Amino acid sequence: MVMLALAGGWIAFIVIFIVALILAIALIPFNIWFRALVSGAPVSISRLIGMRLRKIRVAMIVDAYITGKKAGLEIDIETLETHYMAKGDVVKVVNALISAHSANITLNIKTAMAIDLAGRDVLNAVKVSVNPKVISTPMISAIAKDGIELRSKAMVTVRANLARLIGGAGEETIIARVGEGIVTSIGSGISHKDVIENPDRISKTVLDKGLDTGTAYEILSIDIADVDVGRNVGAQLQMDQAEADKKIAQAKAEERRALAVAQEQEMKAKTQEMKALVVAAEAEVPKAMAEALRTGKIGFMDYYNMQNIQADTAMRSAIGGDRHDLPKQKEDK
Repeated sequence: MVMLALAGGWIAFIVIFIVALILAIALIPFNIWFRALVSGAPVSISRLIGMRLRKIRVAMIVDAYITGKKAGLEIDIETLETHYMAKGDVVKVVNALISAHSANITLNIKTAMAIDLAGRDVLNAVKVSVNPKVISTPMISAIAKDGIELRSKAMVTVRANLARLIGGAGEETIIARVGEGIVTSIGSGISHKDVIENPDRISKTVLDKGLDTGTAYEILSIDIADVDVGRNVGAQLQMDQAEADKKIAQAKAEERRALAVAQEQEMKAKTQEMKALVVAAEAEVPKAMAEALRTGKIGFMDYYNMQNIQADTAMRSAIGGDRHDLPKQKEDK
């Protein structure tokens, strides 16, 4: 019985040992722990176990920590772990810190993590800070005072300002401000020839405006790459204005003509109305004459004398008309 009890105890011990060994192998990344130890950036086993339980990519975090330590950075693995859990790019942040440290650029880990969490490429920002890049603007159209259109294209050399990457405007703002400055500079030129002869005036004027204020970049230079002559916008505007004035004058003339036609029609209507009244009045004369004869207001001899007077007037009118026609007849002969 004693032998059986001892055998059972050994079996249970072996089983527990095997289970514990399996759990240790599953939870404790001995290879990672050993790699960190020999690299001079030791990490405690308990932290490695905790990182694995929190489903953190242990190898990636530890490798980034080792790389930073080897580069002489003052970083803490707990900080890297926190940044990873905040959905940040730990490798990019560490590489950015190493690049900044090598170039003697001031960049602490908190600022680098804040830039990364803000959605900006912190590693690329450090590279641009060390090696400025050139931003090419699209073709910008502007009009000089003489009405000639000029199309220009600028090359803007910028350097990243790490202190203003958080909350600073991006490349789109730089391009928009440079375009606005070019339009203003060309628009203030008296002649398009002056602008073409001295394109450096545009870059100097634009550069003096401090266009990089509030942006994540520092403008180093603005170079006008190309200036082309476009349309004569001033002449086109004058033509359009003349055409518009012509149409307005035609409309006013048509309005006056319509008014004159309406007045003419109105006068014709009034004339017809007067003629109708005259005809109606003449139609009443015989009735009135008959009534006067019936009532005795005029006598027969009065009526007869009036007829003679009318006949005499008609004869005189006829004779006067014939004499008036005589000179014309003689001229015709």
